[in-house]
Amino acid sequence: RKKVEVYQLYEEQCQREGVVDFGELMLRSYELLRDNEPIREHYQRRFAHILVDEFQDTNKLQYAWLKQLAGNDISGRFEARGSVIAVGDDDQSIYAFRGARVGNMADFVREFDVQRQIKLEQNYRSYSNILDSANTLISHNSKRLGKNLRTTQGPGEPVRVYEATTDLAEAQWMVDEIRQLVRSDGFERKEIAVLYRSNAQSRVIESALFNASVPYRVYGGLRFFERAEIKHALAYLRLLENPQDDTSFLRVVNFPPRGIGARSIEVLQDAARATGCSLHDAVSAVPGKAGANLGAFVAMVDVLREQTQGLNLRGIIEQMLESSGLLEHYRAEKEGADRIENLEELVNAAESFVTQEGFGRDAVALPLDEHGSPLTQSAVSQGLDPNAPVLDEALQQPTPGIVDADTGETLSPLAAFLTHAALEAGDNQAQAGQDAVQLMTVHASKGLEFDGVFIGGMEEGLFPHENSANERDGLEEERRLMYVAITRARKRLYLSHSQTRMLHGQTRYNIKSRFFEELPEAALKWITPKQQGFGTYAPHSGAGGAYGSSGRGPFGFKSETFASPPVPVQKAAPSHGLRAGVAVFHTKFGEGKVLAMEGTGDDARAQVNFPRHGTKWLALSVAKLTVVD
Repeated sequence: RKKVEVYQLYEEQCQREGVVDFGELMLRSYELLRDNEPIREHYQRRFAHILVDEFQDTNKLQYAWLKQLAGNDISGRFEARGSVIAVGDDDQSIYAFRGARVGNMADFVREFDVQRQIKLEQNYRSYSNILDSANTLISHNSKRLGKNLRTTQGPGEPVRVYEATTDLAEAQWMVDEIRQLVRSDGFERKEIAVLYRSNAQSRVIESALFNASVPYRVYGGLRFFERAEIKHALAYLRLLENPQDDTSFLRVVNFPPRGIGARSIEVLQDAARATGCSLHDAVSAVPGKAGANLGAFVAMVDVLREQTQGLNLRGIIEQMLESSGLLEHYRAEKEGADRIENLEELVNAAESFVTQEGFGRDAVALPLDEHGSPLTQSAVSQGLDPNAPVLDEALQQPTPGIVDADTGETLSPLAAFLTHAALEAGDNQAQAGQDAVQLMTVHASKGLEFDGVFIGGMEEGLFPHENSANERDGLEEERRLMYVAITRARKRLYLSHSQTRMLHGQTRYNIKSRFFEELPEAALKWITPKQQGFGTYAPHSGAGGAYGSSGRGPFGFKSETFASPPVPVQKAAPSHGLRAGVAVFHTKFGEGKVLAMEGTGDDARAQVNFPRHGTKWLALSVAKLTVVD
């Protein structure tokens, strides 16, 4: 009933504005032919021959419209007037979520009394091991028109099947195999595709390719950290880490929508320029309703910062997604399910990051300074004496940190994760036509072909997708989707699944896809991975070692542990000549004042307060600080 009410309201609005959408155009065209016999007969005489392509993707209304154009119902029986040719492959009908009805093809054969079916079964693309896999799999579907692909090219290489211990190990295996194909077998990277059932799966694969410096391109979509919902989430996290970040402030101040218009933003920016402060700090200068709305946003961010103090990185992200309204916003969207999956994958990305960098899952991600405020906040902006003594020794407990190789800053888990996200979101995606590995969903791959194809995540609940269990004929749709994925491969086909996979920030133990049992054993080659325990995978290449190892991690950071904060030491390390109270200059953060020192030699660090960037710990062996006279 609710859907009918919404549809009626939508129709009334369209009537008032004098507009129609594509679905309405189809409906009115159908009604015009159905209800006006002279018009219907005119067009039936005009079009003696009708050709329909991609017939497997037609919906119920389009099929009904075709019948009106092509013939008449006489005594309850349909009779075609002209000749109709329909081209389609019912085994590749994969758009049920858009309304496509695979049954249209069988109905067409019956209702149009088709006298001749031409089956195009000769395949010129793939070797027989690939085709046999596709044929055997799809034979488990019912109500097919039926066909059997064949080739004269011979069996070719067997279909390789890999069982990984973790999703990270699965991604690294793909990278290793891709390198082998390029180096030893002469494959071009652009002729290699990695297919996945869900967009959220791309994150782990992208990370593995990025770390291995293998060029890649996400076909028909955006890389994980470039997707709008991820950018929104990261902007909120940056505001928690540094409330003075004007770019992040502008991105989410009115997202989800909260009644803050362009004029209000303009007034706020004018106030910030006039007072020489950040947008966050200038909100109090904006009067009226605009100021109230802006103030509510700033209050929400500040409260969220207080709520997330002491939480690990996963806890911060989960709290942010709920409190910011992002999840609620996307739950209300018709196409929001994929965006929510991506946001959940962001939690997985954070969990993976802290583990690989040696932080530990429960490490406090946003440490506090000696005043009980996040380290990122400036002591001056809080109206506090930057040289005030430590008041609480409990705050001196060791907190993991890593050193930024460019600035020398000691980063908290949250700051380090944001730096990592910025690196992966950089301008390093290959462009169209460049020799790069192609990443895409199975849906996006339809109509394409590649010399080598990897299909990952073949586990129950993922492929076939868990939603298929709740939909009529859902499993058959998933099987057709797998059929499409298999038939993209020309020479090599790789299938993989993982024993464990990070989902919703938790490790899930998986059952391999039932589709493996529906493939011909003679066409498969099962690859036995090296003995690896759960969660102990060590990358084969790159800068890092095994999880939890010391030194530079797989994301390119140097791991260490720092106190948050240490007792200020007035005596500086002789090799650096710094002491508390000295003014210094940093090439990125500008001028600041040293608050405290610790360590000696290469381990020496300085706590520096920068007016616009907050309080930061810098490793003096990396950061090039200049004393300001």
